[in-house]
Amino acid sequence: MITKTVPSATDTVRLYRTLRYIRRVEEEIARIYPSDKIKSPVHLSIGQEAIAVGACDPLMSEDFVSASYRGHAAYLAKGGDLKKMMAELYGKKDGCAGGKAGSMHLIDMPNNVLGMSAVVGTTIPVAAGFALSLKRKAEGNVIVAFMGDGATEEGCFGETLNFSSLHKLPILFVCENNDYAIHTPSSKRWATDRLCERVATYGMPAVRIEDGDVLAIREAATRHIDNMRNGGGPAFLECATYRWREHVGPGEDYESGYRDRNELAAWIEKDQVPRLGGMLSTDEREAIDAEIESTITEAIAFAENSHFPDTNQLMAHVYAE
Repeated sequence: MITKTVPSATDTVRLYRTLRYIRRVEEEIARIYPSDKIKSPVHLSIGQEAIAVGACDPLMSEDFVSASYRGHAAYLAKGGDLKKMMAELYGKKDGCAGGKAGSMHLIDMPNNVLGMSAVVGTTIPVAAGFALSLKRKAEGNVIVAFMGDGATEEGCFGETLNFSSLHKLPILFVCENNDYAIHTPSSKRWATDRLCERVATYGMPAVRIEDGDVLAIREAATRHIDNMRNGGGPAFLECATYRWREHVGPGEDYESGYRDRNELAAWIEKDQVPRLGGMLSTDEREAIDAEIESTITEAIAFAENSHFPDTNQLMAHVYAE
């Protein structure tokens, strides 16, 4: 059963700040993108922020996250460095991967954000391998592994679930189910929509959260993460959500014919950013918003003022030295 506890005032401030922060960062990325200053494709998670925020909120600084190429939200929710992220999108040498990887390959090991990948599903077994190392260290740390619904169709998904359950690894699998693998709805890909039922056959708890409620996601994540810290083994959350923008890029794609704008309306009504913002006083909310805008402005300026990598770095990190 999913419970929805009333957040404390401190929790509400923190959750709203992170939700709003991620939303505004990605809106600014969408604004800048047509200028060609951003040198890599971008997969935005506008509308999906509540999943990363709810799942990462129970984590300690010593815990880890793994994410897919749509990973801005997980990166920021775990505390990834925004200046380095923006510089990476700009292809600058001060980026988190030296300006050579771009949006789909973010990494911030000082903040325990594992490297992301553009290849669907590949980060899932990598996260489990890291979970195995955490178990062996026996320090009570966990990893949250984010994936899209399309990644659950990869062979490594089932293999990793089996391995993780067999070895009781401290890993929380989080499926951000926006119902589309690029442009194909799950109804054309799945014989049944009972994903959690399939996952449960691997011997781990599997819970579906229908409405994108950040408090329900946080509640479920907290319960399972606490269990993992005590050796309880892996768990799986399927979080229904909706991608507001196109699969890749800053714009909308409702005229493309594969989905209808009417689908968006119901999710806008459930938008967690104004919901949490409405729990704060006007003065408090405006102060947080102003702080966020200042932080984003500084990060964009950092990216703009950074230099491109030297040409002598072209072959660096390609071959072992």
